[in-house]
Amino acid sequence: MRETERDYARLSPRELALIFAFWTFLATLSSVNRILDPRGLGFRLMSPAGPIVLAFIESWLWAAFTPAIFWLCSRMTHAQASWLARVTLLIVIGFAVSIAAYVVVDFAREVLLPVRPPRRPPPPGGPLRDILRFRFVNQLLFYMAVLAAGFAREFFLRDQARQRQASVLAAQTATLQAQLADAKLDALRMQLNPHFLFNTLHAMSALVERDPAGVRKMIARMSELLRRTIDRRAADEVPLRDELGLLQRYIEIMEIRFQGRLRVEQSIDPNVLEALVPNLILQPLVENALEHGVSRIEGEGRIGINASRADDSVVLRVTDNGPGLHETQSGGVGLANTRARLEQLYGDAARVTLTPASGGGVVAELEIPFHTSADLRAEGRDD
Repeated sequence: MRETERDYARLSPRELALIFAFWTFLATLSSVNRILDPRGLGFRLMSPAGPIVLAFIESWLWAAFTPAIFWLCSRMTHAQASWLARVTLLIVIGFAVSIAAYVVVDFAREVLLPVRPPRRPPPPGGPLRDILRFRFVNQLLFYMAVLAAGFAREFFLRDQARQRQASVLAAQTATLQAQLADAKLDALRMQLNPHFLFNTLHAMSALVERDPAGVRKMIARMSELLRRTIDRRAADEVPLRDELGLLQRYIEIMEIRFQGRLRVEQSIDPNVLEALVPNLILQPLVENALEHGVSRIEGEGRIGINASRADDSVVLRVTDNGPGLHETQSGGVGLANTRARLEQLYGDAARVTLTPASGGGVVAELEIPFHTSADLRAEGRDD
């Protein structure tokens, strides 16, 4: 269970000791006040120890109620019911607890009175009016004070947990930033556009406070991408199935970054899933569509990913609904590296093009020779 989802209903021994100490201190103050000013509430008819005993009975009774009320506050914080239902329940419980406290304290007061004053005729209204006197209102005020303290404790502990989690996430983000400064960055630059890494780290920092769960997911996906790109033993080519799986990690990072404003649709021909493609070849195309397309429009951004076979070639297309093709888009670092890698692997047999989409936006199309691991083994070229 993540720290922000912890149940704080269980009180620590230290909290229980503080609760007991607080109510004991309150009983001491009340005892001193009743000894110095014994007027009212029958204190003058009691023995000198009577007001003290009564004060401690009342305070320790509320010391026993306090953990249960704190537990109630924690349950109400997690409850799925409407706020009206929760408030109604708290009011009903408050009256029940206050009446119980009133009955116990009033019984103790009767026991401690050595002489019973003559009873007067009961006032109109019967027992209900007798309950709704000052002493009951006093118990109800105690309940409201404990309830407020319970909610304050709950919110304080959760805020502390969020701050600790934010610190942990910030430290993890800093670790990723340190990896970028490592010497392995040279190998990384040849495969993955570092602008994506820095942009994603910046997005993580901005979301640490607002969406810690999303940042945690971004870090996990980012770590997987980093391991894949930093590992120098990774194959130059991978099955399209694996490439799409890794691309999905990148898409999940971007979905968190764009906060619900990104929709990605994929149309993949099952017959090309085993085709070999350059490792991490789709990520720069998707990043290009995001940075030059989706990020430059208001409202929902759409990315389309299509993979199909055309004769002896695999055709990969990435489309966006951005503002369209502009002069700087085709000269980016990511696309330049993509062209260089295609030329190194396939020579003139591969190509990558950017063209305007018919309904607006851009189509990035990549065409490479169709071949599989089985083809390489048959030719004796499988490493």
